[in-house]
Amino acid sequence: MTRYKFETTEHELFRKTFRKFLAEEAEPHYAQWEKDHLIPLSFWRKLGDMGYLCPQVEEQYGGLGLDFSFGIIIQEELERIGSSLIGIGLHNDIVVPYIEAYGTHEQKSRWLPKCVTGDYITAIAMTEPGTGSDLANIKTSAIRDGDHYIVNGQKTFITNGIHTNLAVVAVKTNLQAEKKHRGISLLVIEEGTPGFTKGRQLEKVGMHAQDTAELYFEDCRVPVQNLLGEEGKGFQYMMEKLQQERLAVAIAAQTAAEDMLALTLDYVKSRQAFGKTIGDFQNTQFKIAEMATKIELGKSFLETLIEEHIAGNDVVTKVSMAKYWITENARDLATQCMQLHGGYGYMEEYKIARRYRDIPVMSIYAGTNEVMKVIIAKNLGL
Repeated sequence: MTRYKFETTEHELFRKTFRKFLAEEAEPHYAQWEKDHLIPLSFWRKLGDMGYLCPQVEEQYGGLGLDFSFGIIIQEELERIGSSLIGIGLHNDIVVPYIEAYGTHEQKSRWLPKCVTGDYITAIAMTEPGTGSDLANIKTSAIRDGDHYIVNGQKTFITNGIHTNLAVVAVKTNLQAEKKHRGISLLVIEEGTPGFTKGRQLEKVGMHAQDTAELYFEDCRVPVQNLLGEEGKGFQYMMEKLQQERLAVAIAAQTAAEDMLALTLDYVKSRQAFGKTIGDFQNTQFKIAEMATKIELGKSFLETLIEEHIAGNDVVTKVSMAKYWITENARDLATQCMQLHGGYGYMEEYKIARRYRDIPVMSIYAGTNEVMKVIIAKNLGL
């Protein structure tokens, strides 16, 4: 079951155990969760009970003190079940690391243990109705008033938005900052804070079980002690953490691509047409060969990136390349794999149909692929 060169026997056992857990606790229920448009809180609690939430958190705060390589295994195995489980990876590897990296000891002691158990489900609130990838132009304000910030604004497309009870929110603490990005800070806002409300659950084309919502802040009084890191450094913090977020998206897209190919291989080997299997036709063989080659290239690139990222290297340019290319490849594969499934590929009971509708958003979130190309070009000196 080993996928990467850096995996040890411990990694292999961890993957095997987690896969068995998901086979019992997630896979049989996933279709119903999609119909319900929600992953139950009970599943989050089970993940926490088994140590699968935030395993990288230091032991003094309730975690296992594992490195990112174990988080990768969790991401991959969740994605094999379905893309609607991305909120768990977001909690583990995207939001909680902000608290780990920039939080004080008091903040970590207050929030991290509950993040590990699943009592706290986190979200990161960056996007606004008028601001997506252009984070420097967010409008949500946080004006200092004694020992509190008064927060006003709206966030949208927030993953875990319905379940969240601990949100890391990007706000403008200095509305007059000459350079807009220098006026941004991060506040941790807890559910129940007066003035913090959740909007409707958004109806998406895909990822139906993943709750996505709008968040509203109206004269929301947030204690100054909930400021994460230093005031005015929020944009810097987000840029520092986006490398891991975009790498996580690439890992999910790669896993989905591999899963789609496996599904399609099984189907074309068994489906009969004109007296032979679909897989006997040369066109099918060429399509499969092309897809398998691109998947192998993506896997090799990712393995190198993962090793460099865990080593603490700056691989922003390559991660941008991976996020752009692997998500585009997965989207292309989804179309081809659905076509090879024929009419059955358009039926909801076939997993390939869910993949087809779930994959496209990967090229949009965590920075659109157009933004990835801008970063690549800029870092190449253009």
